[in-house]
Amino acid sequence: MNKVKFPMAALLACLGWVLSASAIAAPRDIYPNPAQAKADIAAALQRASVSHRRVIIDFGGNWCPDCLVLESYLHDAANKSLLEDNFVLVHVNIGRIDQNLDVAERYQIPLQKGVPALAVLDRDGKLLYSQRTGEFENMRSTQSAAVTEFLTQWKPAAPQ
Repeated sequence: MNKVKFPMAALLACLGWVLSASAIAAPRDIYPNPAQAKADIAAALQRASVSHRRVIIDFGGNWCPDCLVLESYLHDAANKSLLEDNFVLVHVNIGRIDQNLDVAERYQIPLQKGVPALAVLDRDGKLLYSQRTGEFENMRSTQSAAVTEFLTQWKPAAPQ
């Protein structure tokens, strides 16, 4: 009987560890309610104007694995300070490619090319760049260095 108890206890301990680890690693929702997109962009532009940063609008959805990879790359050790020092990031939830279509169109993002897709605005809201060919659509096969290169290319010039 004792021989049965030990493997069962070990099995239960392992199961508990796996369940707690998966709860910790569970992805969080990074794209907010689609209804707040316009207000979030307006707030980001206000913060960018005051702090002399640019705005990155990230179009995607919580269902999108490539969007989750982009989010991790944006906040990894190589990119976090580059992002935070130079940009205000706004996540725009596109639902199942049926929400915020007008916002995507305004910033020249062709959602049919795939997500995530980014637009870069200056602090006054002028569109500087939009990804029109699905450049980050396959983030799972891209390295963090591609995000570093993007952020470096689009960060504002240093004040003179």
